[in-house]
Amino acid sequence: MFTVLPVHFLIVCPAVFIAGFIDAIAGGGGLITLPAYLFIGLPSHNAIGTNKLSSAMGTVVSTTEFALDGFINWKLSVFCILTSLCGSFIGSNLALLLPDRIFSIVMIVLLPFIALYVLKNKKFRISDNPFAPVKTLVICMICAFFVGMYDGFYGPGTGTFMLISLTALARLSLNEAAGTTKVINLTANLTALAVFLFNGKVIWNLGLVAGIFSIAGHFLGAKVFVRNGTKIARPVIIAVLVILFSKIVIERFVAG
Repeated sequence: MFTVLPVHFLIVCPAVFIAGFIDAIAGGGGLITLPAYLFIGLPSHNAIGTNKLSSAMGTVVSTTEFALDGFINWKLSVFCILTSLCGSFIGSNLALLLPDRIFSIVMIVLLPFIALYVLKNKKFRISDNPFAPVKTLVICMICAFFVGMYDGFYGPGTGTFMLISLTALARLSLNEAAGTTKVINLTANLTALAVFLFNGKVIWNLGLVAGIFSIAGHFLGAKVFVRNGTKIARPVIIAVLVILFSKIVIERFVAG
């Protein structure tokens, strides 16, 4: 049984707060929180399960903030949740059949182009020629399916990719894309959390305390996003993409 020491809280909680702030704005908070849980010595399954608890607590807050500010298209979000879960199921099964190095190499090639798109798209404004509602719905569902598949297969940065795909391909406004992404993330977090809880893989005292810091980070991040969405989202997204790119390169070519 893992013994939680005071120093563990001092390491994890600040990381979770920062990750919550980033995650509320642009996704990708797991790139910070999961390594923090692993750093203190938690076994991998306990780290993932405990991370799901603190992350879910924070995501509830940012999702609520976005809902109160009218950023969530519920009809769109429900259909996206369904296709995202289907994609995640398929991705999880593919992960059992294929080595993750295949996907990581693809990401190393794609990430610079994704970052270039974000750098060029300075305002994330909705297109002057948005798609018809039915076409928008279909494209959003397709985006959610493939990003969900990525989540099931590999995972890091899922929220960021969902946000980018909904703005770039479905032509949603940044606000609506962020709201839809949050609903999908919350559903995925709660689903995964239920599995880890059922299997006894959550360290409750650490997860709940870290969850309070996650709530604070998500709350602050959501408030900042509402006031300065386009200004703050781009640099945060670029930072997430750089962290993800570095993580994959280190895992594939340095640590490996």
